[in-house]
Amino acid sequence: MPQSVPVRCPACRREHVYLAPVYPCACGAPTAPRLDPATEPAVAAHRAWDDEWLTVPCAECGRRNHWPHPELGCPCGTVLRIPVRDGVADGDAGAGTETDADAWVDQGTDADPDRGTGTRSPASVPEAVVRRTAFRPHTIRTARDAVTAAALYLRWLGYRDIRRADQRPPRGIGLAARGLLAQVDPTVRPAAPRDVECLWLTAMTESSNCAYFSLAGYTDEARDGAAALGIPLFVLDLAGVPRPVNDPAGTLEAEGAPERETKARDGRI
Repeated sequence: MPQSVPVRCPACRREHVYLAPVYPCACGAPTAPRLDPATEPAVAAHRAWDDEWLTVPCAECGRRNHWPHPELGCPCGTVLRIPVRDGVADGDAGAGTETDADAWVDQGTDADPDRGTGTRSPASVPEAVVRRTAFRPHTIRTARDAVTAAALYLRWLGYRDIRRADQRPPRGIGLAARGLLAQVDPTVRPAAPRDVECLWLTAMTESSNCAYFSLAGYTDEARDGAAALGIPLFVLDLAGVPRPVNDPAGTLEAEGAPERETKARDGRI
């Protein structure tokens, strides 16, 4: 079960109980950061992208995943960063150790803690790892939640090294992964043709595929332009589930990341 800790807001002195979020590993096991109840929460006054994420090893397979740093929004307006114990994760299954996790760095070639370093053969890859499990959404309450939901979905599709894009899009937030550039638009205005075309042009300069995630949907002209360019369009609902709204998006959801099949055959997914 995910861990919960008492939290007191230093600004208004309100008492809260914070429950650690649970995220799905690529192997299907739930993972959660282990909270540190002995350390007082810090006020998140300044934002830096590198500080928004932490590494949480999966207790089932040892894969080191990157998830948003736990935070709590107090009704007084203060955002509290919940302390965590570095390099430790809670999982509902398995009892992997930190040493095991360190041997499974997802940088192209995974290391099997039972066999030493090197790529595992396809026969040793559990079927549950190769086959995608059901997507576990992240409820959207803020613009940051929308970015988190899209990042989780991309990871579920099989994309790796998800990070903030180097180039900032005209609107929304850009995410980059191996072979993909994505734009997350959390505004209340439907995406216009220019928004979709700008994403496509940026992806072309980086020799990447692209995908668009919008909270408010798309104009008819934007959908027509995306269909002509082959751009997958997704609508994010408030439950955090991306819904395909055109054929390229439906194909991407059904088949996953293009590199996924290669990794599955090599035993590296």
